[in-house]
Amino acid sequence: MPITKPFDQHYDEYEQWFVENRYVYLSEIAVVRHFIPISGLGMEIGVGSGQFALPLKIPFGIDPSENMLKLAQQKGMNVLKGVAEHLPLKNNTFDSVLMVTTICFVDDANLSFREVRRILKANGKFILGLVDRNSPLGQIYVAKKQQNVFYRLATFYSTEEIISLLEQNKFTNIQTVQTVFGNLAEITEIQPFKNGYGEGGFVVIRAEI
Repeated sequence: MPITKPFDQHYDEYEQWFVENRYVYLSEIAVVRHFIPISGLGMEIGVGSGQFALPLKIPFGIDPSENMLKLAQQKGMNVLKGVAEHLPLKNNTFDSVLMVTTICFVDDANLSFREVRRILKANGKFILGLVDRNSPLGQIYVAKKQQNVFYRLATFYSTEEIISLLEQNKFTNIQTVQTVFGNLAEITEIQPFKNGYGEGGFVVIRAEI
């Protein structure tokens, strides 16, 4: 079953994180934007309240949380209720698909990637952002996950695990970039990102079909 209860019950706390961690958030936006195509039709899986889709000018999103969808609608987004493993969308529809800090909440990552392939057009791009379990920040999240209302039910993945799943699902041209270096509370400006993974807590992977 999709993990929706924390987001339905604590949506105000979810929104507040982006305010309290403004420069972490803006650093993440910057690194995701690096891989977002400048043209074509895009959508976001696990769109939440639109915190990424809106500044990245992605017009459409899907999420299983009703309260998150209401927030996104209030901000002007076109949204549908649904889960990553069973997208209510037609084959070969989108030029790009975004998924940010969503993979840790899905029931079946492999099936989710199969669905992404199904809805992408030929040469479509899949952009996936995650907290890398093997990074310094990821290790902190894992150690403290039981204390976090959102992450206590999450399954954190390493970048290597996600790349392996992408390859199993025949995605190609896989590239990675990373950001969010150091203590979150000490990030007071937009951080530059760098290629690869292993240092930054937030990794973005781009793959193609």
